[in-house]
Amino acid sequence: MPRLVVVSNRIADPRKTAAGGLAVALAEVLNNTGGMWFGWSGKVIEPSAGGKAGEGEVHTQQAGAVKLVTVDLAREDYDAYYVGYSNGVLWPVFHYRLDLADFDAGYIGGYRRVNQLFARKLAPLLQPDDVIWVHDYHLIPLAAELRALGCQQRIGYFLHIPLPPPLILAAIPGHDWLVRGLCSYDLVGFQSEADHQHFCRYIQSEAGAQDVGGGRWRVFNRTVHAGAYPIGIDVDEFAAVTQAPEAREMYERMRREYSRRKLLVGVDRLDYSKGLPHRLKAFRELLQKYPETHKSATLIQIASPSREDVSAYSDILHELESLCGSINGNFGELDWMPVRYMHRTVARARLPGLYRASRVALVTPLRDGMNLVAKEFVAAQDPEDPGVLVLSRFAGAAEQLKEALLVNPYDKEGTAGAIQVALQMPLEERRQRHQALLANCKRFDVHWWCDTFLDTLRTAQAEESGTPWLRL
Repeated sequence: MPRLVVVSNRIADPRKTAAGGLAVALAEVLNNTGGMWFGWSGKVIEPSAGGKAGEGEVHTQQAGAVKLVTVDLAREDYDAYYVGYSNGVLWPVFHYRLDLADFDAGYIGGYRRVNQLFARKLAPLLQPDDVIWVHDYHLIPLAAELRALGCQQRIGYFLHIPLPPPLILAAIPGHDWLVRGLCSYDLVGFQSEADHQHFCRYIQSEAGAQDVGGGRWRVFNRTVHAGAYPIGIDVDEFAAVTQAPEAREMYERMRREYSRRKLLVGVDRLDYSKGLPHRLKAFRELLQKYPETHKSATLIQIASPSREDVSAYSDILHELESLCGSINGNFGELDWMPVRYMHRTVARARLPGLYRASRVALVTPLRDGMNLVAKEFVAAQDPEDPGVLVLSRFAGAAEQLKEALLVNPYDKEGTAGAIQVALQMPLEERRQRHQALLANCKRFDVHWWCDTFLDTLRTAQAEESGTPWLRL
């Protein structure tokens, strides 16, 4: 059975399902194939007295059947590759925020240098029949760098964040180099059909790609497959977490403390893409327009710290604190605080209890690749008395979760109206919507995502090389 090699910026121990995300998604196939997970160690090497740090050291540890391999980064490389290019250029542009991108700082050299470092360290560890699955925007050129070293293995790529339309993507200096890097993969996967179409339109208009059918494109003298593979959650695993002691304790405590309130919940990383100021302004509009919500609706907003060394994040932090203070000052009573805002991380084991106790979830990003909070909220609900999901139409999840109340987060009046509908929704309608949403989450779960992507990668590479290989 071919070994799966996963490559991502950061890695996780697949034995620890509490890590969530990729660890849950890939644990089964990594363990079944005795796979390897390769990425950055999280360690930054400071320059020596001579002024320059050496090349990163490789660390290896065994996690059951899975080998975890990491490499250190020099301070100069970290600053250019991670802070500078990945999060200072690609992240804002891919989330449609050209105004926040720092194009002029010359970070692209460090970005390519680290991808070359990863390729050099990874290539000697590969076996001829390995299947390589590269993840996210940090590592777009990795396949091209591996190919340059002579690697002929099957290589797939999945972008976890949105891909913008061609004209926005083309604003990046060197955008053609980036997309050529994407086309060095055998299969490129996106979260939504909209993102997939953006890629197809780009390679047609900018690179003269030819559609040869079946999701295949002939471009740059090779065939690349592309498609939408929306990531899901492990519904059964999340349901088990919901019934675990920590989640049940959270649920019971929320029910006791807010027995006379209807809870609304928002759980996000602190990021300008999440639309948190817009959400709070919509909640303020709700309180202004619907006085009956006074002393009955409470918003619990969790904003986990994220990339606090980037100036745009300190700006949004101050704006959120100001908005929360203003709303509570203008509308609060001695026995009622409209907004409870927490700028810290809440343990994953406790979140399902909070979701289950909430009447409404506000998942209203300005742009998001998928947003798994929406699916986790659905999975955590009591099917006999479920809460209502208010979901941004600009989240990738909106393509699947059509029974949610879809909103335009830029429209505070419209969003406030949708929140009021959610708060007033009859039980039977809540049940019907939840049943349909849960069925979708179960059908397109994380195992479907993993199996479908890897099955397609098998077909794509075998077609290109003519070399058959065993099913994972």
